[in-house]
Amino acid sequence: MKKKFSKKSLCLAAAALALTAGLSVNSAMAYFTTYATAAGGVTISLGSTTTVPEETVSDWTKHIVIKNTGDFECYVRVKVFAGDKYQDGLKYQGSEKWSPGEGDYYYYSDVVLAGGETEELQVKIDSKDSEEEFNVIVAQECTPVLYDDQGNPYADWNAKQEEVGE
Repeated sequence: MKKKFSKKSLCLAAAALALTAGLSVNSAMAYFTTYATAAGGVTISLGSTTTVPEETVSDWTKHIVIKNTGDFECYVRVKVFAGDKYQDGLKYQGSEKWSPGEGDYYYYSDVVLAGGETEELQVKIDSKDSEEEFNVIVAQECTPVLYDDQGNPYADWNAKQEEVGE
């Protein structure tokens, strides 16, 4: 006597076989991803970029040089504050590498290498024949050098450092 398999039992057997095969694929993939090895390595430096302004004053002129004391090359910019009464009396001079830009900053066009420094920026101060004491404050910022797809360096002044470990 021959037993005939019904369509229903044949479909159930096929479904059971597919389910079993599907469950075993995950464990096989886990084996290959768990025990994969690689050789070689890349050194990653997680240092920082730090710049320090050096300012001297002579003959009502502030001489500004920015030094990169950090681990990476960077771009720098400078903004000078003298108060409302004296702000419009500031006159900037220096090499062609310093140029005015967005937000009343003066931007240094060249990359400042780690351990390097900018050329001097001079800010002539007009006291407007005032007898009052006043301060002229230099605010400087730096941003690490970034590279586009073609390897050209550029500065992103809106980049923010991400917090690590929090």
